[in-house]
Amino acid sequence: MTNKNDELLKKLLAMFRVEANAHLQAISSGLLALKKIPAGENWADIVETIFRDVHSLKGAARAVNLTQIEAVCQPLESILSALKDRRLAVLPPLVDLLLQTVDTLGGLLANPGVAEVQKPVLKKLIRQLDDTLRMTLPQVADSKTAPPISPADAPIESDAEPAPHVPVSIPTLASATIRVSSEKLDAVMRRVEELMLPRLAAGQRAKEVAEAAAILAAWKKQRLHIKPALRHVDNEYTRSGKNDGAIQGKHELPKLLKYLDTEQLHMKTLEDRLVKLQRATEQDQRTLTSMTECLRQDVKEMQLLPFSSFLDILPRFSRELAREQGKSVELVIQGGEIEIDRHILEEMKDPLIHLVRNCIGHGIEQPATRLAKGKPPHGTITLACSQKDSGTAEVLVADDGGGINVPMVKAAAQKLGIVAAEETVQLGEMESAALVFQSGVSTSPIITDISGRGLGLAIVREKVERLGGRIAVNSNPDTGTAFHITLPLTLANFRGVLVCARGQLFVIPSTRVERVVRITNKQIQTVENRETILVDEQTLSLIWLSDVLELPRHVSEGVATDAPAGAAAVILGSGPARVAFLVDEVLGEQEVLVKALGRPLTRVRNVAGASVLGTGRVVPVLNVADLLKSATKRPAAVSASVPLSYEKHEGREKLSILVVEDSITARSLLKNILESAGYRVSTAVDGVDGYTTLKTGKFDLVVSDVEMPRMDGFSLTAKIRADHQFASLPVVLVTALESREHRERGIDSGANAYLVKSSFDQSNLLEIIHRLIGISL
Repeated sequence: MTNKNDELLKKLLAMFRVEANAHLQAISSGLLALKKIPAGENWADIVETIFRDVHSLKGAARAVNLTQIEAVCQPLESILSALKDRRLAVLPPLVDLLLQTVDTLGGLLANPGVAEVQKPVLKKLIRQLDDTLRMTLPQVADSKTAPPISPADAPIESDAEPAPHVPVSIPTLASATIRVSSEKLDAVMRRVEELMLPRLAAGQRAKEVAEAAAILAAWKKQRLHIKPALRHVDNEYTRSGKNDGAIQGKHELPKLLKYLDTEQLHMKTLEDRLVKLQRATEQDQRTLTSMTECLRQDVKEMQLLPFSSFLDILPRFSRELAREQGKSVELVIQGGEIEIDRHILEEMKDPLIHLVRNCIGHGIEQPATRLAKGKPPHGTITLACSQKDSGTAEVLVADDGGGINVPMVKAAAQKLGIVAAEETVQLGEMESAALVFQSGVSTSPIITDISGRGLGLAIVREKVERLGGRIAVNSNPDTGTAFHITLPLTLANFRGVLVCARGQLFVIPSTRVERVVRITNKQIQTVENRETILVDEQTLSLIWLSDVLELPRHVSEGVATDAPAGAAAVILGSGPARVAFLVDEVLGEQEVLVKALGRPLTRVRNVAGASVLGTGRVVPVLNVADLLKSATKRPAAVSASVPLSYEKHEGREKLSILVVEDSITARSLLKNILESAGYRVSTAVDGVDGYTTLKTGKFDLVVSDVEMPRMDGFSLTAKIRADHQFASLPVVLVTALESREHRERGIDSGANAYLVKSSFDQSNLLEIIHRLIGISL
């Protein structure tokens, strides 16, 4: 019995989380709308809606015995009741307190287990709500700022008996909808996609029947030439001598001619049946294609969600991040009713969060700076979605901040070897701003746990392009920056280019293929021991696809310059990272069903999955990102975009790092992490000891704590920067101090990276060290 009760409670809790999330999202949206309503406008309807959601949430929490959520909802409901009765005024501080309460409820809902730990925090919040209600009540009742009660809202006294309440049946959305879990929808979608296999097979059968009909027609045509020849032979027999052999042959020929006449009738019957079979097969194939496409489209439409459905965390996120950085930001969301595929929204959630973070951290200025420029003290971030056509939508993420520092972007790209110095002069404003999407490019003066690595925008572009979209950026100094993202409304059917390399078939995703070109030997040039071709006035590396895949080379094959006349090359990648891959033959583009590789082949280099063709043949689907990496790593095709620093780093035996930390536990931990990664590590117990050790040895990087006796990490960093011998030595500060003031002090002292111990991740530390050492060498 206990097990059944536990299972029931588990189901009820799952249902409660879904319901509570919907209530919290509606409450948060209502409070934000309430905050924006100008004074004097009617806000009673919004308060009524919020009140009902809070009341429903409180009742649902009581049903599943979540007493902490119920306890927070009680004073929240009381305040909303006072707002309904106009005993409280809608003031910004009150709305901010209510939003904070909603954020707390969201945290309890996401992790109910922390309710006991957060009891003091919850008690303080409940006390704040109660005090707000008690302290504000008498002030508002007599205040001139209290919203006047309009005649329409005033109670009407009448002696007449109230009319009896007649229940009216009003159709609701719930009566016409049902709730289905996303897992079930995904399962249905997978079954629908599986129908592609019999559909492709039906197309292949139709093709085979058509080929059989063509063979029969060719046979019939050849036979028509035989019959006149036999007639001629018959005439010759008739005119020839009267010997026995001739007479015997003369009797046999009429039989043969008669058989040929009969055979012609059979061939005609067979031809007619083949034509009918061909038409029926083609009709079946068209019907199956139409049905599967309609079914797939219907399932896709079931997965469409409003754009606003996954933005519920952004208002809270932007408020907290802006507060941490001492900024004031207003997030404006437009076009939330546009419906987009759930999978696209889920994939775009992190990129949009990063763009908003980018706008707050790099775009919006401090209030004092904005006032000096003649701007309002609070910045505005606009997140707008609009439908461009029947199949695509555009998402705009814009701020009214200081814009992108284009000279710093060019300098960072040039330092990483992405563009040459002479190329940066020729780049326009838009092309220069687009360099922010290159991996490693950052204008942040320091690396922290949330910014400065130059990877965020590169990952954003990668995710957008993986979904079949595009991203562009426009920026104007002191006006702001706008990111324009074009996305499909639904995930497109997977199409691939079928190619042949050394007798084997492969599928390359069409979305990653820029173009297919025919090249001749005259077009191939050797530059720095690499075979290249010129495409759109840009030199691209040229390499055999079979060499990248390490397929056995035939004895007759040579280098790329031995390509046959009119050989096909598939150009993959985008921008300066494009590579041309030579193939034996391009067989065409077609829709394919990609299957993930199972154990033990879950991760195979250069291969993303497998697909089954209509013939039943299984062919690999290639991973374009891996192909580009493999092409650049080949000795004969070293990419110019790989910084020389990494080659130097690989050539060294061991790099030396100095760890400065007063805590023996933290010092030992850092030493073990770095030594396990292959570095030679020396340690010091404080800033004075660290600087002395630095002067007596040779080190490639310093990792230091901040709070230490005798000399702290800030002072040590400043002393290192003041010494010409160590002016370019990378310094990473790892500390428990996470406030904005301490981060800014770390920047001012000259640190290259600032990591907070509360969110410490050793892989994060090693990645930053690898990048800083690579740049400094």
